[in-house]
Amino acid sequence: MNKKLTKVLATSIAAVALTSTLAACGKGSASSNEGSGEIALWTHNAGNPDELAAVQKIVDSYNGSQDKVKIKVQAFPQDSYNDSVVSAAAAGNLPCIVDIDGPNVPNWAWAGYLAPLELDTDLSKHLPSTVAEWDGQPYAVGYYDVALAMMARASDLEAAGVRVATMEQPWTKEEFQDALTKLKALGKWEHPLDLGTAGTGEWLPYAYSPFLQSFGGDLVNRDGFQSAEGALNGDEAVEWANWFRDLADQGFMARKSGKDSTQDFLNNKSAIVYTGSWAADKAQAALGDDLVVMPPVDLGEGPKIGGASWQWGVTSGCSNTEAAMDYLSYSLKPENIAAVAKATGAIPASEEAAAQTPSFAEGGANRIFMDFSREYAVMRPETPAYPFIATEYGKAVQDILNGADPKSTLDSAVKAIDANIKSNGGYKN
Repeated sequence: MNKKLTKVLATSIAAVALTSTLAACGKGSASSNEGSGEIALWTHNAGNPDELAAVQKIVDSYNGSQDKVKIKVQAFPQDSYNDSVVSAAAAGNLPCIVDIDGPNVPNWAWAGYLAPLELDTDLSKHLPSTVAEWDGQPYAVGYYDVALAMMARASDLEAAGVRVATMEQPWTKEEFQDALTKLKALGKWEHPLDLGTAGTGEWLPYAYSPFLQSFGGDLVNRDGFQSAEGALNGDEAVEWANWFRDLADQGFMARKSGKDSTQDFLNNKSAIVYTGSWAADKAQAALGDDLVVMPPVDLGEGPKIGGASWQWGVTSGCSNTEAAMDYLSYSLKPENIAAVAKATGAIPASEEAAAQTPSFAEGGANRIFMDFSREYAVMRPETPAYPFIATEYGKAVQDILNGADPKSTLDSAVKAIDANIKSNGGYKN
């Protein structure tokens, strides 16, 4: 029995249930198709028909390439995916291959839930943010990443006398303040900036911890991942918190944005929207040459964005690990990665795949997002403590935005995070 899992807290009720159930099941659960010559692959993409079809096409190609094993896809809606994994774990009936949200991989690896990857492919050619590691070994790999950016209309910036930020010269904190002041003065929008403050769950650390990191703070001290003291509640972190809340206090952004920030931007309810590469094609179709895509603000330590999206791993209880690894190696061929990128609009995981994806190839309309990912991506802390850290940070973000004292709020988050790490023995092996 994997007793240490009973102490893990995760980012959602489903994730908490997952870790608790895994504790009861132990780390040696058998594959759901043991001995059948069939390997199950589970994905969260039931609600994403384009990505699901791309994955199915890879599976069909692999199945047709050999006659030793057949991969069978089972898709779940994203909202119920973790619950489905929980049920399988409770029954000792886990699949061989699963997709996993990248930042959660170290927790699952520490729990003994995943096997280290042994693939016949060179992962060093992949964007670093598409390979999830723990304890010096890769445990999951993705076909793509996504990248956050600031989007605006060139005509609005010109009307306000604001320059377009570039990778060579991103906006500084002072320039950003000036830009928002000038845009608000035009009187076209109640709030010129939309940072997606209606978001919940993983959006909060994904979207806002890069601003914290650009100030010089972080979610946890990355030297050993044993404490958040000084990183999440130091001077830089408090400065970030005050800056973030001031954006709302000054009327630059809403304390709670609309549910669809990108659509609100396209409906001209904001001048600048903080959104991701997933919105690029829609924005380009709507605005054409008037759309500008800009890097996040340099708040002192350079622009930062979150790294890692959904990735693939092999469970430790798989009855045919060799075949599962062989399938993953096959699926990572550049043409397969390119096919998924074309279907999803996501950033291809490698340059070889990008060269086969016109929008992300050199000179392509979306190439800038790949550049952002390569230059600005910061992996969310690669520690099994991350789910708990993410939850505490998300609470702190919402409390600070709603008026809580930044320093005491961050101190409380640090205290909780450090207690969790200590109670789990430092999340050591």
